[in-house]
Amino acid sequence: MQQKIEDIIQQHDIILFDAICVLCNGWAKFIIQYDKHAQFKLASVQSPLGEAILKHYDMSTTEYSTMLVIKDGQRYLESTALIKVMQSIGLPFSLIATGYLMPRFLRDFLYRRIALNRYQLFGTTDYCLLPSAENKSHFLEDAIHAK
Repeated sequence: MQQKIEDIIQQHDIILFDAICVLCNGWAKFIIQYDKHAQFKLASVQSPLGEAILKHYDMSTTEYSTMLVIKDGQRYLESTALIKVMQSIGLPFSLIATGYLMPRFLRDFLYRRIALNRYQLFGTTDYCLLPSAENKSHFLEDAIHAK
């Protein structure tokens, strides 16, 4: 049964990640390891669901320049997205919230330097992170189908 994107966004805290990026896959593995209650659901930007969410927010479905986080129905990008996730995971990671003391334009500038150069700095992979029996609760899958 298909769900509307608006319903999915309201029902789940979501992290969209670039499945071919080594750094982004490492981030997804970090979430799987430390988000013990699977509060955040992962979806790759390349998946039908990821593309539908990007389209919903009028974001590119071919150029991925930032992580998209949806928390409590609100969209967050760049450094704020990272901080929101880390705050939610708990100590010691929530201490990154002190990053809010830095002006957002500076935080986002630093975030973009890494994000825009992530393929050159960390590489790409042909092996995307897939749901397994152990980590399935961390992924949103089959919530919608591509049209």
